[in-house]
Amino acid sequence: MDRFKYLGQLVNINEIKTVKHDVIVLGAGGAGLRAAIECSMQGLSTGLVCKSLLGKAHTVMAEGGVAASLGNSDDRDHWKVHFRDTMRGGKFLNNWRMAELHAKQAPDRVRELEEWGAVFDRTKTGLINQRNFGGHRYPRLAHVGDRTGLEIIRTLQDRGVHQGIEVYMECTGLDLLKDGDKIAGMVAMWRETGEFIIFRCKAVILATGGGGKAWKITSNSWEYTGDGYGMAYEAGAELMDMEFTQFHPTGMVWPPSVRGTLVTEGVRGEGGILVNSENERFMYDNIPERFAPETADTEAEAERWLDGDKEARRPPELLTRDVVARAIRREVKAGRGSPHGGAFLDIASRRSAEDIKKKLPSMYHQFKVLAELDITKEAMEVGPTLHYFMGGVRVDADSQMTRVPGLFACGECAAGVHGANRLGGNSLSDLLVCGKLAGSGAVDYIKSTATPNLNDEQAKYIIRSATNILNRESGESPYLIHEKLQDLMQSNVGIVRTDELLSEGIDGVMDLWKSFQSVKADGASQFNPGWHQAIALRNLLITSEAVARAARIREESRGAHTRVDFEGERDEWLQYNVVLSKNDDGTMNAEKVHREAPGKELERIANLSIEELEAEVRQERGVE
Repeated sequence: MDRFKYLGQLVNINEIKTVKHDVIVLGAGGAGLRAAIECSMQGLSTGLVCKSLLGKAHTVMAEGGVAASLGNSDDRDHWKVHFRDTMRGGKFLNNWRMAELHAKQAPDRVRELEEWGAVFDRTKTGLINQRNFGGHRYPRLAHVGDRTGLEIIRTLQDRGVHQGIEVYMECTGLDLLKDGDKIAGMVAMWRETGEFIIFRCKAVILATGGGGKAWKITSNSWEYTGDGYGMAYEAGAELMDMEFTQFHPTGMVWPPSVRGTLVTEGVRGEGGILVNSENERFMYDNIPERFAPETADTEAEAERWLDGDKEARRPPELLTRDVVARAIRREVKAGRGSPHGGAFLDIASRRSAEDIKKKLPSMYHQFKVLAELDITKEAMEVGPTLHYFMGGVRVDADSQMTRVPGLFACGECAAGVHGANRLGGNSLSDLLVCGKLAGSGAVDYIKSTATPNLNDEQAKYIIRSATNILNRESGESPYLIHEKLQDLMQSNVGIVRTDELLSEGIDGVMDLWKSFQSVKADGASQFNPGWHQAIALRNLLITSEAVARAARIREESRGAHTRVDFEGERDEWLQYNVVLSKNDDGTMNAEKVHREAPGKELERIANLSIEELEAEVRQERGVE
């Protein structure tokens, strides 16, 4: 086939390769792989489509560990305690049912990985070892040094490939196809050749991660352009909680070669401390009184924290990410920041070089090679970096299906588990638990639905929309639009927000939408990164507009969403999620939607004091 035939206005669908599967999973990170494995295990023909190479997913970047109440390092741990920590970390805005399923099923998913060949660090008795992490009451993160995500991907890939899952690498999903209101397939594009491919299927599972590349300083790599958000939104699904964008407190701010690169929370979990330019350990001055008892061992230890007792067992550097990120920003604003606008993260003075190399091998090697920085001898300059989306596609808790029949979402792409702020380590257990749930949900749906029809006109429209970018005689540069968007989001929809900033941000995004209508990429369809960038812009703009509009509606500060003009949490806002959808006229609708009331038992568990909950767990286990 002449690959340039369909670069004109006439598109012959018969000349474009069509592949049939029962289900297509878009995204090959932990969530996508676990969903694909579940579908394949239950007999479905499963296609796994990934924008990059298999093995290059963001899950690999997760270094600290996977949160699960195995109780190996502290036998007092229990799913109820994990659930309570997750709800409190999420400021009670989590989907109650999703948080329950996550806490209950995480231990089984970790043990399943172990059965499939995952290698974990071990306790002296041979059990999976677990470490402390911010917001978790007990040492809960099962880990492999600081390479936990890499081991999870290795294990899942091995399992999936041997099950016969068909993998389509370096293939970008463009848009979804529908038969009436239900999913019928997806149009995609091979990044190497620019050729299109049509996938016919009964269900699509989105596992595309977040949209961090809308910001200038981010730990996310080039793949994170909000593809799942944009495709789901265009197909008629809803987005929810998009205002909650997590700025990880410890991203490198210097040198430029590693700017935005994540410094795992495991550095603090292994004893690293944060100090300002005056060598003061400032986190003791940033412990919220109403928050401290939630993560300290007892009310008495919370008082020791507040009194600045540096012998308290649990360091304040392991408070939740929103608290630590704001504390660093406060030091910078007060003129006590590091030379390049951050703070110093020091583990060199706290642990021996041998321990650091053993416990944090990736961190040591990465910064030694990329930044010529030896973390066994020097402190790191760190500051907040856009890291994770708590919000995403709105799904059913048990099946992970959206309001579009046959469309599912899981992992970072979906909303619900984490509420207003995610605890470290919960992302890996989320993708394992919800990936399996999405796979099971797709199996149940496919068993009960007829084969949908393919709408050729929809496919032609999607292909023309992509090729028009190449056919224009002149137009806007996709790189300049993206650069303007990143500057806009960094300045106006950053870690601290106001109505004025957000209004300007929304206006700026709308102006960029106008520029996008005439975006132009030079060159042919082969090996054309400018074309790829232009295609990604639509999803980046949808993501950015959704975050800005949701942030402007939520007039309070909760978790990762900080409004200077509406400080503090407001009880009335606990009743609402902000939900976004596409209007018939193509504009974005953003509205407050009442949340479902929690079940009485879950509400009771979440509101127990830690002493009461520990006593209840002991009673359940028959322990005095």
